[in-house]
Amino acid sequence: MKIPAPKRVIVESATAESAMVASLRKNLPEASFEIVDRISDMTSRDPEILEVADFRGKFLKSCPGTRHYHCCGYRILHFGAQCSLDCSYCILQAYLNQPNLRLFGNLDDLFRELSEVLAQEKRSLHRIGTGEFTDSLLLDPFTELSRLLVPYFARTPNAVLELKTKTTFVENLRGLDHAGHTIVAWSLNSQEVRKREEPFAATIAQRLKAARSCSGEGYFLAFHFDPIIDYPGWQSGYARTLDRLFSAVDPARIVWISLGALRFMPALKSIIRTRHPSSRIAYGEFIRGLDGKMRYFRDIRAEFYSFMVDRIRQADPGLCAYLCMEDDDIWKESFGFSPEERGGLSQMLDCAVEKRMNIGPFEPRINPTEC
Repeated sequence: MKIPAPKRVIVESATAESAMVASLRKNLPEASFEIVDRISDMTSRDPEILEVADFRGKFLKSCPGTRHYHCCGYRILHFGAQCSLDCSYCILQAYLNQPNLRLFGNLDDLFRELSEVLAQEKRSLHRIGTGEFTDSLLLDPFTELSRLLVPYFARTPNAVLELKTKTTFVENLRGLDHAGHTIVAWSLNSQEVRKREEPFAATIAQRLKAARSCSGEGYFLAFHFDPIIDYPGWQSGYARTLDRLFSAVDPARIVWISLGALRFMPALKSIIRTRHPSSRIAYGEFIRGLDGKMRYFRDIRAEFYSFMVDRIRQADPGLCAYLCMEDDDIWKESFGFSPEERGGLSQMLDCAVEKRMNIGPFEPRINPTEC
């Protein structure tokens, strides 16, 4: 898999001497670098431009869940925004108001804030990921950011890092001392959905090959089937991907698998129709959920999850599978229990880290018998 290298890098002057910009200069020798006081707002996307900004907000954020659905308690390390993989369903199309790929060059501030938070909350396990506002590894061949993040988390006893991607860019992860504190994760889908809706992402075979390579380096793995999309023959399509997954990697190396049906803000529907006219995903049967997002009807979602959970349990009954942003009724129909019966979804995932990665426990559990 290859992505076009940016040809023009616009850098805010406050970050011009940063480690991030030094890596970009080394790995993008053909690119022009333009230093500006502040990056101007742009209204149209230019795939040849990469922006490096001096970020002035909070680098560590909580997962944007809602009170109506169970949230995983994930924390987001915000190092950049936007994605050039251009998946049809991507929420970033409607969520972000800046069109170009953007990185935050003030990494010293990022690590300072991260260290302060982790030091203040030593008795808590922190599950931290970077794949919420961009792909975790999309620009890693140019930034080498993973070479800073992975060793940092290796030295941090109460935190694990999850790098979530649809790429194969794992070269920089090889040979790093990760101390078992980094999870490398891939978003997966059926092959049919990958071809139609994720044309610039790595193929399923390429992603699984990269996952197997990371497992060979001692990394733990995770996989995310989100969004699961309804189409004729979806059962056989998703079954094939699961079969390929469990043939490619040892299930014992997988910390968790998340499941989430397609959902989107209403504004995204017109964006999908305009930017991805061949996509049919916006024309399904949807209802507005309690979070305001458009969702498949309840019975469709429950059928998705029950099917997927059954296949996962056949491969490894002890593997932690969970639903992203669903309520008790769907959980009980799909799993036979609600997260609250297991101490909450956050505790379920903490327990998965403890069992699979041998990290923890930390603070007292709500229901210690369910770990």
